[in-house]
Parts: sequence; structure tokens; C-alpha cells
Amino acid sequence: MKTLILLLLFCHVSSAVKHSLKYFITGFSGFTNHPELVAVASVNGIRIGYCDNRHEKLQLNLDWEKKVFENDPDQFTFYNHYCFMEYPDVFKSTMSILKQVFNQSEGVHILQLMQGCEWDEETGEVVPFKQYGYDGEDFIALDMKTSTWITPKPQAVSIKLKWDSDIGRINNNGEFFTQTCPEWVKMYLHYGKSSLLRTDVPSVSLLQKTPSSPVSCHATGFYPDRAMMFWRKDGEEIHEGVEHGEILPNHDGSFQMNVDLNISSVSPEDWRRYDCVFQLSGVEDDIITKLDETQIRTNWGKSIIIIIIIISALVVVVVVFSAAAGFMVHKKKQDQKAPPDLTDSEDSSELSERLDPGT
Repeated sequence: MKTLILLLLFCHVSSAVKHSLKYFITGFSGFTNHPELVAVASVNGIRIGYCDNRHEKLQLNLDWEKKVFENDPDQFTFYNHYCFMEYPDVFKSTMSILKQVFNQSEGVHILQLMQGCEWDEETGEVVPFKQYGYDGEDFIALDMKTSTWITPKPQAVSIKLKWDSDIGRINNNGEFFTQTCPEWVKMYLHYGKSSLLRTDVPSVSLLQKTPSSPVSCHATGFYPDRAMMFWRKDGEEIHEGVEHGEILPNHDGSFQMNVDLNISSVSPEDWRRYDCVFQLSGVEDDIITKLDETQIRTNWGKSIIIIIIIISALVVVVVVFSAAAGFMVHKKKQDQKAPPDLTDSEDSSELSERLDPGT
């Protein structure tokens, strides 16, 4: 279930002044031992709440949310209504309609809804959105500028026409996502600024596996995950010979990322023309790292030392083994030449009789 939810949380890089409130609602059909509906709310990509139809209780992730509900009980009522009454019924009926539209009688199916708004703190611009996906593909979305539904699926045309005629529903969506949603974003930022507006700058290093490998610009320890990193040449961003890695979580809740630069065609005298730039949402100053050979951290030098140590150890083992083998051969030859051991009583008697048979 966590994997499915994470797939819905699209990575979004925004400027320092843009904030978002997003709701991810997922309906499941054909699953056993699994909730039929799961909903997640996030602000600036940070999960703030969760609910499903099996547990009749909102799960709050951050302490400041309790203060929000204390000061605005209507919000608590709103979330409870949609989590445990509105969306379970809507998703169940919509899933039934979609199975008929796509001529599906059984099997596993997933209906996804992503809705919310993005608010630009500097310009005041609000970008609302509401879109559905079905079985991993875009299904239908509400264009709030034209107040109509749009769909790439021919099978959904009948649904589009029906939903277009529901003017009241479209107006309610438009009012909530263009007016209420940005106001809630501002409220959440006020109450949860210690976590929602937290910024941790990373340490940035240049790494290289071998002399012929790409140089990796690696940043780790940054927060939040709304970040960008790229290579420049003479101050201009470049794309050729550049490979971007994903933003990955660290065990302490921070993040890491890297971007590689292929230097096979870069002459040594041109290295100084390149630099790596890291940009973090909420932080004005960029972190710029020059492509400097003396600053590259690598392990190939250590690898050579390790190889030398291993070879030296093997040489010592071979020498010791050869010496031991030579000693054993020499001892065996000496034993063959040595006289009988006279300390053995039985052998001594027999030798005496042979030497002096008359006694």
C-alpha cells in the first residue's frame, strides 16, 4: 500500500515562493485484505494527514495540525465527511461505472484522484487542479478556466458530457480550489512553518570511480526535496554529456541527489570552464562547485594500494609455502639416510643378536 501511495506523490520542483496543498485519493477494486479507499493530504510535498475506510479516524502526522482543528472545527468536520462518507460512496459508484464503460467484469482495478492548488506567494497566482487516473492512465480532468471536463479516452466521452452538465458540482470545485484551498495553504504555513518552511543546505562533493568515469556532483543532507542540480559551462546550463540522478531519501529524513558529467571529451585546460550548481527551494543563494581535479574524491588510489597489499600478501604466502615444501622434502630425504633408531628396545635386541649371535 505504501508503494502505491508513493507512486502518487509526484516529485515537483518549484521556486522558493510557490506552495502547494494536494490531496491524493485512491480507490481499489479486486484487492483482498486491503482498504477500498485511501486518502493522503500533503503541503509542500510533506504528508500531513491520512485516512482509509477501514479506520474511522483521521491520522495526523504533525502536532501543529491539532491546533488547526482546535481553531477551525469546520475543517475537522470537512475532512471526516469526505474521508468516511463522500469519497467512499463516490469512488464505489464511479468504479462501477468505469467497469461498465471498459467492459470489465472482474480483476484488480485502481481509481486515482489528485486535486488541490498551488499558490505563488510572490505574485498571488493560484493554480487549481483536479484530475483522475484509472488503472495507471490519465482518465479525465477538470479544466477550471473553461469549467469543462477534458479526457483523452474515447470511452470517457459519455462521462464527460454528464459531468459537464453538473454545473453546481463544477462551481463548487472551482470555488474550493481557487479560494478555500490557497487560504488553507496560508494557514498551514503559519501553523507549521517550523516543519513546512524548514530548509537544510547540503554538503556538495565531486566524486569519480575511475580516471575514465564521469565526474559526479553529489549533494546530500538537504531538505526539503524541492531541489535542482545541473552542470554549467561558461555560466550556461548544459545537457549534452550530463546524466541526472533521482532525489533519494537519507535515513535521517534529509535527501540526496547527484548529476554526472562525462569528461571524456573535456580537455584538462577546459575544466575550469565547468561548474556544478545546486538550488534549493526556499534558499536564495546557489551552491556552486567548480570542476577542480584536486577537489575530486575518488577511491581508485586506495584500490591500487589494496591491490598492492593483496599481491604482496600472496607473494609472502607463496614464499612461505615453497619454503615449507622444501623443508619437508629435505627432511624426508634425511630420514631415508639415517640409521635405525637404537632407542627402540625390540629393534636393539635384534641388532645385538645379529652382531653377536653367540650370546
